[in-house]
Amino acid sequence: MSTGLKPVPVRKVGPRFSLGPTASVPALLAKIIGLGAALGAGISLTPLLVAAEKWGLLLGVWVGVLGLIAVYSTRRVIPAKYLLPGTLLLTVFVIMPILATVQLSFTNAGDGTRGTKEETVQAIVGNSVTPVPGGTIYNMTVGTVGPASTGPFTLYLVDPATNETFEGTEDGLTPIEDVTVDGGFIREVPGVTILTGKEVNDVGAQLTELTVPTEGGAIRTQGINQAFEGVQTLQYDESADTITNTATGQTYTPQTFGDREYFADDQGVRAFDQSWEQNVGGANYTRIFTDPQIRGLLIGSFIWTLTFAVGSVLTTFLLGLFLAVTLNDPRVRGLKLYRAAMIVPYAIPVFISFLVWQSFYNRDFGLINAMLGGARIDWLGDPTLAKVAVLLTNLWVGFPYMFLISTGALQALPQDINEAAKIDGANAWTTFTKVQFPLLLVAVAPLLVASFAFNFNNFNVIQLVTGGGPFPGGGGAIGATDILISGAYRIAFGSGGAQFGFASAISVVLFIITAVLAGLQFRYTKALEDVR
Repeated sequence: MSTGLKPVPVRKVGPRFSLGPTASVPALLAKIIGLGAALGAGISLTPLLVAAEKWGLLLGVWVGVLGLIAVYSTRRVIPAKYLLPGTLLLTVFVIMPILATVQLSFTNAGDGTRGTKEETVQAIVGNSVTPVPGGTIYNMTVGTVGPASTGPFTLYLVDPATNETFEGTEDGLTPIEDVTVDGGFIREVPGVTILTGKEVNDVGAQLTELTVPTEGGAIRTQGINQAFEGVQTLQYDESADTITNTATGQTYTPQTFGDREYFADDQGVRAFDQSWEQNVGGANYTRIFTDPQIRGLLIGSFIWTLTFAVGSVLTTFLLGLFLAVTLNDPRVRGLKLYRAAMIVPYAIPVFISFLVWQSFYNRDFGLINAMLGGARIDWLGDPTLAKVAVLLTNLWVGFPYMFLISTGALQALPQDINEAAKIDGANAWTTFTKVQFPLLLVAVAPLLVASFAFNFNNFNVIQLVTGGGPFPGGGGAIGATDILISGAYRIAFGSGGAQFGFASAISVVLFIITAVLAGLQFRYTKALEDVR
């Protein structure tokens, strides 16, 4: 029986090219290039991290690289494609710096303790090489297979008496033949970059630490184009952990001085100025709370930090809110022009604003004193006036932000609440204070908390306007206008010597204080959510 339907021809379907989850060829190429770049970065960083013995960082790099490859090479785990980049950036730029700061806070890192004990001993012993009468003076050039600024460096030497050529490293002195000698100096070495005189001079501090051991002593650099062979008078005994002066027989052992160890003699007198970085446990945190001088400075700085943060938030918010309310009336002519003028300070880079305001406070030719009839007020030399100057400068920079958020919050309020308040007989002041302001706080309270946390660590305004000063007695570690974060900076990089470990401990304490204060503020601002 025929149905009258024609059979549908069967078409053979061959293999089709698929881009997987990628929508186009350019997108596929971008994915391949991106993943290839991530893999290449991991491979290139591996030997550097292995040489530095940074095993934790090496593991983190490869976890990130393999995570990117696993997530973006499959159609699955779609949410991870959006979450992973942010997670990696958060880890690299937030979590890792925090962990590094915490780790540094448990060390005595700073001036004089920038290297390991092994490097310190090597420098002490190497510096003991002294010339001997009749010793060989070599013609020297310096070469490297790495960057000219970091090395590693090799000394290429020519004995002017015999014209013999050598290369010298920390491992010893080795004869070398396949080189080009011109004018008594080695000028070319295959595969090696020969440094110019200027480059040698720039890395002179590193070259002075390079000691080439020989059978009769050691070779050290002398100027930019000579090296001498001398006698090494100090010997280090690793098993006994002592340094012995072979000329006098004096032995030095590691002894503790404060938070550092130095090699000293039997009477406890330090023999060398070099120390080394080591773990000191909670000594830095103990010093913060037990050292009377440090504690006094930090307590004073903490009180000023709170005053500065609260004062900055209150003054900028009140001024910004006042301007927002004033310019929220549609009857005001030129409203858009006025609003545009209010945000001009916000459009100027704060770096420039701070430097300009610093010149305004100049005692002799500042704009403020000129406007006061040529007064000679020492704004930046008096502790109280300097604090006022900082608050005024921060007010100028900060009020446009508060003006913007207050304007946005006011315009977002329902207009019918104003009409209802008028019907109930409320005047404009009552309507604002009893109705609009509580509702406005619901929106801006979290931003006020964030502004407080920002100003609690507002390093820029302190550093660029007053430089932390004035300083008591013309010196001191922390100035009258230093907040905690700028005080920590001054301790870390102060003229009295860098104290990275101690400054890191202060930073950790500051981080905890800021987090606690912000947490308490957020907790109490939740009460505003009940406002209807």
